[in-house]
Amino acid sequence: MPIRLLLEHDHLFEPEEIDSLILAFENTLRVLGLTNREDPLTVAVAKLIIQRAKDDERDRGRLREGVLEALRRAAPPASLP
Repeated sequence: MPIRLLLEHDHLFEPEEIDSLILAFENTLRVLGLTNREDPLTVAVAKLIIQRAKDDERDRGRLREGVLEALRRAAPPASLP
């Protein structure tokens, strides 16, 4: 599922913010090695990025790192980069 579908009806973000969120999403997927858009982890990444952005984080790097850290805390040891 592309993150754009989740953002489609969300009027909290300006078009340039949406572009930034999409880049953060794509970068996070790349770091995780995720290519399947239907993978539940891909959907979780999208939702985490959107939630962090709603909590006022807009920096792509901090969004990516925050999501990676959240996933590391939630995952068994050695399962994520």
